[in-house]
Amino acid sequence: MTSARKIKSILSATATIEGAGVHLKRAFGYHQVPLLDPFLMLDDFHTSDPAEYLAGFPWHPHRGIETITYLLEGQVEHGDSMGNSGIIGAGDVQWMTAGSGVIHQEMPQKSPTGTMWGFQLWANLPAALKMMPPRYRDIKAADIPEVTLEGGVTVKIISGEVGGVQGPVREIVIDPLLLDVTMPPGTHFTLPVKDGYTVLTYVLAGAALFDQQSEQTILPEHAVLYENTGDRVSITATSQLCRFLLLSGKPLGEPVAWQGPIVMNSREELRTAFEEYHRGTFVK
Repeated sequence: MTSARKIKSILSATATIEGAGVHLKRAFGYHQVPLLDPFLMLDDFHTSDPAEYLAGFPWHPHRGIETITYLLEGQVEHGDSMGNSGIIGAGDVQWMTAGSGVIHQEMPQKSPTGTMWGFQLWANLPAALKMMPPRYRDIKAADIPEVTLEGGVTVKIISGEVGGVQGPVREIVIDPLLLDVTMPPGTHFTLPVKDGYTVLTYVLAGAALFDQQSEQTILPEHAVLYENTGDRVSITATSQLCRFLLLSGKPLGEPVAWQGPIVMNSREELRTAFEEYHRGTFVK
């Protein structure tokens, strides 16, 4: 018997400042991690004030995770210890697997539209792959397929598959689904999801019913975490256009030891990572 997933919890994004002074909203992170496995953190940076984003994220290390940056508006210049560099713009994605260790920077540029809006998602790596060789993927907006479903619902597919169309990011250990969904007023969207996988949404604009058995409408800057049982999610937009990110991934079920930009499985592994960083032996 099939069933739609129910809402487990609703998370409100909280204002914080990261990097060298970037103002952002944290949808989830840190103490919420056990609930969201394999996802660690989702940050929403959205401002029209250059003073709130231009300081950026100067050189810093990562190990044991994947960082996924998705821009809706603006430009970010990036560089890393693997020799990668470039600029991502509106609609582009930077998917970096830090693995054994990367030192990189992400520096927002003055936005052509006047607004900087994007997201950074952290996904965990399992213990067996935390020290894998780093890799980097730069996905341009033109390479991200968009499908139009019943009622005019549009879905940009960054990773995973919808309606037989697969996104460009593949062969990721947590088998992620990462979608950007836009629903016209009053439309309905149903998506099959894998049994036992973590599924959540983050609302960007408008409002929707994310659980057909609940009358609670979810507004922007709120994340919806679903129960783990059920083979689909069923979402209905209210009287206004609704846009949201939808994430799904296979839980790792492993201990998480997290300090700053490094996520390992034990405090000893964290200590080793920071000692190597200070000695200059962090990048393998």
